[in-house]
Amino acid sequence: MKNWVKIVCFCLTCFTFISCDRATKNMAKTHLKNQETVSYFHDTFRLQYAENTGAALSLGDNLPKTTSFWLLSILPLVFLLGLFTYTIKNARKMSFMKMFSVALLFSGGIGNIIDRILFERHVTDFMNLGINNIRTGIFNVADICVTAGAIGILLFYGDKPPSKTPYLA
Repeated sequence: MKNWVKIVCFCLTCFTFISCDRATKNMAKTHLKNQETVSYFHDTFRLQYAENTGAALSLGDNLPKTTSFWLLSILPLVFLLGLFTYTIKNARKMSFMKMFSVALLFSGGIGNIIDRILFERHVTDFMNLGINNIRTGIFNVADICVTAGAIGILLFYGDKPPSKTPYLA
C-alpha cells in the first residue's frame, strides 16, 4: 500500500472514531442523563449515564483541578500528539494493522481529552457490561478505542509492511 494512502486512511480512521465518540457522548447526554438505567440482554448490557473526573475507573478523581488538568489532559495530549507525529513520519515502515491500532489508541485518547478540556474534567461514560454482580466500570466509545488499540499494538508489534520486491528462492 502506498505511503500516502496509509496516511490518509490513518487520518480518516482517527476522524471517524473521534466523531463517533463525540456523537455517542452527545446522545448519552441527551437521552440518558437524569434517566433510569436501560438494560438489554437480561442485564448483560446497560446504558447508564455517568460523568468521570478521573482516569479509568475514576482513578485520580480526587486530584486537585490543576494537577488533574496537567496529569489527565496536557500530559496525555503531548504523548498523543507525539504518537500521531511518529506514526505519520514512520508510516512507510508500519503495517496497515499497526497503523489502524495506533489510530484507535489516538482517537480514544483524544476523544476523552476533548471532554476533559471542554467540560471541566468531566468525561461522559454510559456503557456497562456484566453478569449479575460481576460488571465492568462504566465506559464510552473512546475507552473501547483505547483498549482495542492497545491490544492491536501488542498483537501487531513486530509487523512490518509487505516488501515491495517479492522474495525469490
